[in-house]
Amino acid sequence: MTDSQELAASASQIYRTALDIIGGIEPRIAEATRSELADQRASLKLIASENYASLPVLMTMGTWMSDKYAEGTVGHRFYAGCQNVDTVEAVAAEHARELFGAPYAYVQPHSGIDANLVAFWAILAHRVEAPELAGLGAKNVNELSEQDWEQLRGKLGNQRLLGMSLDAGGHLTHGFRPNISGKMFHQRQYGTDPSTGLLDYDQVAATAREFKPLIIVAGYSAYPRRVNFAKMREIADEVGATLMVDMAHFAGLVAGKVFTGDENPVPFAQVTTTTTHKSLRGPRGGIVLAQEEYAPAVDRGCPMVLGGPLSHVMAAKAVALAEARQPAFQEYAQNVADNAQSFAEGLMKRGAKLVTDGTDNHLVLLDVSSFGLTGRQAESALLDAGVVTNRNSVPADPNGAWYTSGIRFGTPALTSRGFTGEDFDRVAELVVDVLARTEPGTTKDGKPSKASYRLADGVADRTKAAAAEMLDAHPLYPGLEL
Repeated sequence: MTDSQELAASASQIYRTALDIIGGIEPRIAEATRSELADQRASLKLIASENYASLPVLMTMGTWMSDKYAEGTVGHRFYAGCQNVDTVEAVAAEHARELFGAPYAYVQPHSGIDANLVAFWAILAHRVEAPELAGLGAKNVNELSEQDWEQLRGKLGNQRLLGMSLDAGGHLTHGFRPNISGKMFHQRQYGTDPSTGLLDYDQVAATAREFKPLIIVAGYSAYPRRVNFAKMREIADEVGATLMVDMAHFAGLVAGKVFTGDENPVPFAQVTTTTTHKSLRGPRGGIVLAQEEYAPAVDRGCPMVLGGPLSHVMAAKAVALAEARQPAFQEYAQNVADNAQSFAEGLMKRGAKLVTDGTDNHLVLLDVSSFGLTGRQAESALLDAGVVTNRNSVPADPNGAWYTSGIRFGTPALTSRGFTGEDFDRVAELVVDVLARTEPGTTKDGKPSKASYRLADGVADRTKAAAAEMLDAHPLYPGLEL
């Protein structure tokens, strides 16, 4: 029996016992958990922000580390008895620093938005604490009077942030008005070239010169190309802004050395944030990486933004980051990028229209308007056929952020299952077939609907059958039997 087979056999026994115990208290939860594994095994998961964590990572989260409060930082806790949490947090931070080549890592954030909030407030605090900016005569924030704080609150509420627009591929937390980031700051957004869908660095620079932001946010959640972070840092330096990069989506490609040089944000950004569950293939959570001068401000993430850290998730982050430091992860990351190329080419050769006419990262953005559909209709029809995706805005989207005109695909999850470029070409064929055989519906009064649709008879079953052959060839958690 191989090591992987022994692991699967042991995990099977552990999970069966655990679910039996859970079912003795609340059987609906046990059943939902079993069903979730069955659903994930039986569907083509193409959501760019999802992946499959390893069994060791999953098992690390289900321990008594969950039971300990540990507000504060390593060696400086507000609760007694945190020596083991100190070990967990220190190990996770060590792996993060070594993996990304960062001077400092903060592994407490519970999510990507938490990581970004910590980063925003740390940048603000760092700027305010600088004597030349504070102008209040105090050496640090602990010496500020209430009158000083009143002045600082005015400054903190009147800062500017420049981020990528949502329809160009940015994220909600990059200054989108309904999000807290769009309420904390006076915000402006940069987009992409209308003719190519690509970032126009000259236009970003012109906007930055005119707007003079305190923070420039780079990074994306639906931009299918790489970013030159050296250029973004040049723009930030020219206008005196701090460069913050949100690499939540492509952190695995950075860790796996697919993105190097100017495409690796860590050497150029003063502060870099990421999640750990997307292309990094870890637990759901966040990390902040920073240059040394920002470390003291980031360390105050608790109590500034966060409460007690989730010690069991920090432990799982440590395990996932340790996995990402292995040579096999670099091969995985390269396969993610290669598979995205194969998938994009498979879609385009069958007549599909892609934003930017391709990809050079892990995601593909399909404009479904050529099929006469909205993103919501396409997402629902694909789900009926066992293809799990998410609708997404495209640049200058006429259908807005709810119905959208696009579908975002990602290759990390199926690559974790062992899918190859040939497999992704076949998936592209299935996707185009489903969309070509989907018709938009009408409202009750006979007007065109943005939500309802009709998928031709037999297409869903045919697609699921074809997908099942590929999924059976690349099983999820092979050997794990519940």
